Amino acid sequence: MENLSIQQLEYAINFWRQQIPSSSGSMTLCKPASHLAEVYALMIINGHGTIAFNTLSEPARQAVNAALEESNQIRRAA
Repeated sequence: MENLSIQQLEYAINFWRQQIPSSSGSMTLCKPASHLAEVYALMIINGHGTIAFNTLSEPARQAVNAALEESNQIRRAA
């Protein structure tokens, strides 16, 4: 993957929020979503619709890859 769109990033954040929800009453994101939320915030602040995938930290790249792979598996099964 060369570039990551903000929509793909939103999908990945929501994927991880569903996989590892915050505990009751907590406003804390799980680690994978937290790695992605920082990137998301910077994209919003800077008005970017895409970001170069290779500029993400390794934990963020892993979180995105896992979420998008799951999405691809669901599409293939449908």
